[in-house]
Amino acid sequence: MPPLVGFLAAGFAINAVGPSLGVPEETGEILKYVAHLGVLLLLFAVGLKLRVEQVFQPQVLAGSLVHFAVTASVFTLGLAVFLQLDWNTALLLAIALSFSSTVFSAKILDAKRDLGSFYGRTAIGILIVQDVIALVVLGIWSGQTPTVWALGVFAIPLLRPALHRLLDFTGHDELLVLMGMLLALVVGGMGFESLGLSAEIGALVMGLLLSTHRRAKELSDALWALKEVFLVGFFLQIGMSGLPDLDDLVFAGVFALVLPLKGVLFFFLFILFRMRARTSFMAAASLTAYSEFGLIVAAGVLTEWLVPLAVAVSLSFVVSAPLNRLSQRFFDRYEDRLQRFELSRVHVDELPTDLGNARILILGMGRIGTAAYDHLSPVCDRIVAIDADTYKTTAHRAAGRNVWFADVEDAGFWRGLDISLLKVVILAMDNVEAKECSARALRRNGFEGAIVSHALFEDHIDRLTSAGATHTYLTMNQAGMGLADHAARAIALAVPGDDGA
Repeated sequence: MPPLVGFLAAGFAINAVGPSLGVPEETGEILKYVAHLGVLLLLFAVGLKLRVEQVFQPQVLAGSLVHFAVTASVFTLGLAVFLQLDWNTALLLAIALSFSSTVFSAKILDAKRDLGSFYGRTAIGILIVQDVIALVVLGIWSGQTPTVWALGVFAIPLLRPALHRLLDFTGHDELLVLMGMLLALVVGGMGFESLGLSAEIGALVMGLLLSTHRRAKELSDALWALKEVFLVGFFLQIGMSGLPDLDDLVFAGVFALVLPLKGVLFFFLFILFRMRARTSFMAAASLTAYSEFGLIVAAGVLTEWLVPLAVAVSLSFVVSAPLNRLSQRFFDRYEDRLQRFELSRVHVDELPTDLGNARILILGMGRIGTAAYDHLSPVCDRIVAIDADTYKTTAHRAAGRNVWFADVEDAGFWRGLDISLLKVVILAMDNVEAKECSARALRRNGFEGAIVSHALFEDHIDRLTSAGATHTYLTMNQAGMGLADHAARAIALAVPGDDGA
């Protein structure tokens, strides 16, 4: 189980035994503030990895709206009939339960390094649309309306050049962290809040404005530890929102049982938009959790339902966490059954890749993969590279590199792929699970050539070797050896004939 489940349990424990241990009453308010900072930093980091155009893709915009309409309608009817609630309360509860968790999904995708993948971007795009719907609902029912100055948000894109210029002048380390906090918390969060808009959307927008900057990834990495620490407060806060009674537990238990239906509906919606079975399954799994935005809605207009909703959200995290951790294994087990639902014509982003007459295959086109490609291209013109991020592949192709889109963890990609001409495969992805999956798929399909992979940690080497890699090395060790080689050459050049004695 991921740590966030333990944080939720700790929150309930603090709520139960905190007073007897002398925990100050203001602890809840402090955690609420810390949690808010964590959510803003998370959404800012998500924005740094997004592109605006992905929200307007059919499977994102139409998929989220159809899912919201169906889920809200079914839940409203069920709550009104079985709990005898008035229609207004039933509708608000249904809306709160129809959303998926932005914090949970982004956290899971970030941990799996799948925010940039096709299914990850699809899931995040849907979450953004849902969050906007939640803010509209909250504004309508709570009577809150933005100020007239809120119209100024339409001019925000004009600030992009200035913000990019500001980031160019920002240094590294603590200066970069402070700049990220300034943009996420002050300009985005507090700025939007002062206009009567959501601070969360403000932080996300600021991230989006900087997503095309060359230092966007560096900024996201700089804020990583700070974001993780503050997010602990978010999960603790959910657990500390109140102790449930028997009715609350029954309510949460029932909605935990129907939770898989949310994922099933997402799966079939994605299938209808011509996405592959694996992509549909992985995206649906990441969206199978109730949303913290539902708690925000409840806190504003349904305070008496806050505790049962908090328990339902907590249980959904407990159910979804292992599902997402083992999602690839689940898909592998039921792949044959799930693929029966695929349409004959798949999404344009997921067409099978033809390797042509390539002799070298590079998987993953981040900094390491790109450096390997550029280093090999002068001596071999038969190189093909693959990445799961369509934006990366587009940029590389524009730069003249032979890069194609595919998800290497999708067994359907490897099935039927002609690898008979390949001599060497370089595994340059960050995710060790993706490297293992690729190495095993290559050996399973009869590849007998060299599989070369870098590793971030020593324990990864044994995993990669057992999966089929023939050459492995530690990235940091290799970097140190490269520096030593440069130093040796510098000494030889500085003192000709000096043997170093």
